[in-house]
Amino acid sequence: MEARLDIFQNPVAGKFFRYINSAGKVLSDSTLPAATQELVKIRASQINGCSFCMDMHTKDAAHAGETAQRLHLVAAWREAKVFTEAERAALELAEQGTRIADAAGGVSDEVWENAAKYYDEDQLAALVGLIALINAYNRLNVVIQQPAGDYEPGMFG
Repeated sequence: MEARLDIFQNPVAGKFFRYINSAGKVLSDSTLPAATQELVKIRASQINGCSFCMDMHTKDAAHAGETAQRLHLVAAWREAKVFTEAERAALELAEQGTRIADAAGGVSDEVWENAAKYYDEDQLAALVGLIALINAYNRLNVVIQQPAGDYEPGMFG
């Protein structure tokens, strides 16, 4: 399988990625826990069917020490005992923020208030930015059918 567009060689795509990668750096440097960031990226990517991002973020998370058990259970986080209450709140916010078109009214007040119990304002800002950013990456990769499987941790950093 080959991508419809070579985003790694196209000058417009290259410029676009420099900008959004800069936004990603702001988020990765925030106080939002790194493990939570990876879980959110994985869950949104699962919902959106972005195999490229699932490949990247599961490998990055494992490389950073995340357990295989937790990675395998992200899709079923509600029933899994391996996630903290804070992580569950972030995953719920990520799901509702990713499924905006499916949810009448978008993110519920209840979900927002639950996340606000565990994350301060800067962390919430990072979480919202992260949800928006991973959804942008997912949409780009799904539209161009970016193939997955070859990613190695750190290859873009």
